[in-house]
Amino acid sequence: MHRLGAVMGLGLSLAMFACGGGGGGSTDTTTGTAGTTTGSTGPTTGSTGPTTAPTSGTSADETTTSSTSPTTTTGDGTTTTSTSNTTTDATTTSSTSTGNEAEPSLSFFVSSTGSPTANLGGLEAADQRCQELAEAVGAGAKTWHAYLSIENGPNDQPVHARDRIGTGPWYNADLVMVAADLADLHTKGGDAAIFLDEKGDMVPGQWDGSPAPNQHDILTGTNKDGTVLPGKTCADWTSEDPALFAQVGHSDGLGPMGNDAEQYRSWNSVHENGGCHDTAPKGGAGRIYCFAID
Repeated sequence: MHRLGAVMGLGLSLAMFACGGGGGGSTDTTTGTAGTTTGSTGPTTGSTGPTTAPTSGTSADETTTSSTSPTTTTGDGTTTTSTSNTTTDATTTSSTSTGNEAEPSLSFFVSSTGSPTANLGGLEAADQRCQELAEAVGAGAKTWHAYLSIENGPNDQPVHARDRIGTGPWYNADLVMVAADLADLHTKGGDAAIFLDEKGDMVPGQWDGSPAPNQHDILTGTNKDGTVLPGKTCADWTSEDPALFAQVGHSDGLGPMGNDAEQYRSWNSVHENGGCHDTAPKGGAGRIYCFAID
């Protein structure tokens, strides 16, 4: 009995040990499993971290690059400011241009004085006449040239009237625009109310009510386009030879008895005069056209 009890006690002890050992081992195993799970979570987190970090970084960079760049372009003025500056500059330019446009002032006239012959002393003397007449009416601050062509200028080259009068626009003594530019000028016909002298007086001509004598023949020596007409300049405005002639235009654009046919209309080239020795025959008085070139 004692041996049986001892055996039973030993068996019970072994069973209890076994149960106790099994519980400890299970805890270790569970702990180990937890550790493994935690370890697994670590890698998972680590995996998420790298994945999140690049994704987040790329997203931020892209936002900065694609969004900030254009936004900066617009926000800090690179595009907007440029457009604004362009608009401002254009406005300023337009305003400045308008502000700097000179008020209309006398810049064209038919000379009130003439010459009995076509010997005007050459271009220089003709220009001087224009300058003096302009000075007499307070317009001497400008540079004035006569609308005359010559055949033999510097280096024996022709000088065309159209090339020596500036670019326009030109205004008469009443401040009415005669022409806006050279192209416009050379499409014009004569007009007694527009082609005035420096004092604002109409040149005697074929217009209704004009005083006599007729003086509408104005010396030019040109074709209608303002280029020299060879042989019609009275030796470049230095001759009184009756065998030579000068081309003239009609300041009033009219022919005999007020005839306004096209053949009489040109202000700068209608017919030759009666001779370089006398500018009066056919309706002249040795007058010239004067233009401010500046």
